[in-house]
Amino acid sequence: MTQPSLTQRMLNRVEHYGNKLPDPAVLFIALLAFVWVLSWALSGIDFSAIDPRTGEKVIIHNQLSGEAITNLFSTMVTNFSHFHPVGVVLVAMLGIGVAEYSGFINAGLRSLLAKTSTALLTPLVILIGIVSHTAVDAGYVLVIPLGGVMFYAAGRHPLAGIAAAFAGVSGGFSANFVPSAIDPMLQGISQAGAQILDPKVVLNPLNNYYFTAASSLLITGLGWFITDKVVEPKLADNKLDGDLEDLPKMEALTEKEGKALSYALWSIVAAVAVLIATAVPESSPWRGADGTLTAFTAPLMKSIVPLIFLFFLLPGLVYGITIGKINSSKNFIEGMSTAMSGMGYYLVIMFFIAQFIYSFGQSNLGILLAVNGAEFLKALELPGAVTIVGIIVLTGFINLFVGSASAKWALLAPIFLPMLMQLGISPDLAQAAYRIGDSSTNIITPLMPYFPLVVVFCQRYVTSAGIGTLTAMMLPFSIAFMVCWTIFLLIYWSIGIPLGLQATYQYIGG
Repeated sequence: MTQPSLTQRMLNRVEHYGNKLPDPAVLFIALLAFVWVLSWALSGIDFSAIDPRTGEKVIIHNQLSGEAITNLFSTMVTNFSHFHPVGVVLVAMLGIGVAEYSGFINAGLRSLLAKTSTALLTPLVILIGIVSHTAVDAGYVLVIPLGGVMFYAAGRHPLAGIAAAFAGVSGGFSANFVPSAIDPMLQGISQAGAQILDPKVVLNPLNNYYFTAASSLLITGLGWFITDKVVEPKLADNKLDGDLEDLPKMEALTEKEGKALSYALWSIVAAVAVLIATAVPESSPWRGADGTLTAFTAPLMKSIVPLIFLFFLLPGLVYGITIGKINSSKNFIEGMSTAMSGMGYYLVIMFFIAQFIYSFGQSNLGILLAVNGAEFLKALELPGAVTIVGIIVLTGFINLFVGSASAKWALLAPIFLPMLMQLGISPDLAQAAYRIGDSSTNIITPLMPYFPLVVVFCQRYVTSAGIGTLTAMMLPFSIAFMVCWTIFLLIYWSIGIPLGLQATYQYIGG
């Protein structure tokens, strides 16, 4: 028997001890209690840290006070019902459930795999995950479980497919050759931070586009190597013991299935054509107040998840009706009900995550951590390149506790950007560094709202899979992405290649 490599032994140790952690729901109950106690202990201390968003001192609010406890109880229901990931997952799963129940997804994957070399399956899954950022959070709900299904259908370990998809969707969050809503969101924060020093600074919403597009190739290549050479060999000991009966096998489509799949795909084409036709006119109701389709507040961008629901519901119905699987309204609703029946565990976890995030936000502990970390890095007065590395590492660390990309940057940009501009480092470069740190550790923190969902996906195949299993799978991606992506940025910067589209005015520094 081949002796496991040092890397595999270390990952096995991470998985072993990680799986000894409490159930994710219990873990977040414990974290909620920890936030209460820590906020109580720090609430009487006068901190010198200044919140850059308000210009006022950061005050830790005691979450064990009577007012805080009653506020938590009075908002507990809305904390859960309005928790963004819950709605995203459930609405998308309704449409996906019909598509899966009817056999459309099964047939589509079998057709795709018949045309795709097994050797190219890994980069295909990662690349699809990267592109899914254009649809905001849809990749977590759609691409990650499909990664597992595709690998299983190809005779490979499904957890390796989940890892590859998760690496593309979340680890490569800032690598994309298709612009997404995160670009103008971060640009707006960067511009406001830069204007503290120079009010004339104007940044283009695609100020990192060239770099993120090039990064998509880097992340795909790295993810391909890590999946095939590190993660999948390590998963050999994770035996499949889940319910695998309904998963697709590598069988050729019958003539009837091929005909049904063709009709279903043409229904998607027709739906896309209708969407384009209604979105192109300048007076289109899909457009935002500024007349664009890509603004974060545009109705089109805000409708991504409902559109995913429809774009799976429609072909699922067409396929099911053609194939004979859906022949009554009862079948139609049964498909949705089947999808929802498997989400119970996820909803329990989400309830406690929602309460934790609410209390953590109300306490201001995350703000204190981010501001003090940024001020510490600023006080070191390191050379420009070393400071860039410091921003990446600090962001990656803070990201373990504060998940929102825009919320972290809103805290850090007003501190970092004026300092870096005086060193001759542009806001575009600082933003690119931030994006690397923010992306690289997404995939190893259980505090990321979608992390428990990915654990649930893993348990479909390996019932004993837990936090440790997923962390051990994703740790090699996280380390490789942070190290190699950082080196890539430094080389990119030193050569002088533009990071993205430039505005008419740009701060030169000095």
